[in-house]
Amino acid sequence: MSMFSRRSFLMAAGASTALTAACGNGVGSTGASTVDARADSTRDYLFNRYPGTADLEAKAQGVLWMPLITKAGFFLGGAYGKGALRIDNITVDYYSATQANVGLQIGAQQYAHALFFMTEDALSTFRRSAGWSAGADMEYALNDKGGNLSAETLTALDPVIAIVFGQSGLIVGATLEGTKYTRIIP
Repeated sequence: MSMFSRRSFLMAAGASTALTAACGNGVGSTGASTVDARADSTRDYLFNRYPGTADLEAKAQGVLWMPLITKAGFFLGGAYGKGALRIDNITVDYYSATQANVGLQIGAQQYAHALFFMTEDALSTFRRSAGWSAGADMEYALNDKGGNLSAETLTALDPVIAIVFGQSGLIVGATLEGTKYTRIIP
């Protein structure tokens, strides 16, 4: 009779997995500084490319900077990225963005986006939720044919304004519909 049965092996494997799961919690890692550096460069790029967005940030209660979202699909698709939520340009939390979709698609794309929370209620709802999904209460800011993107063209009544920019790749028309944002420790 063996002292080490299948059942005890599975229990030991489960226990060791549970014990080591906390090892990846981000303590002592450089993940936060990497996300912050990317958020800084994304913010600078947006303000240099579209100067009017600096006014939008000044009016916002907080901004979620998502510096790099990678999206790929071959009938089944998905996207993932990490970012920083900033209030008064100070990082208060880190978030991941995930998206899954099914449909006629093929290709890959990378892009950045920023969510400007224009009301205190929209920001607190986002921060309190266990997982917030981008949906119908979000207004998209699009650049015009001249390449200008201005806060004057946007209404302050929209609770969340999303700006998708810096697209590169083969999938056209990046959208944030169905993207789920979850607080993380990078």
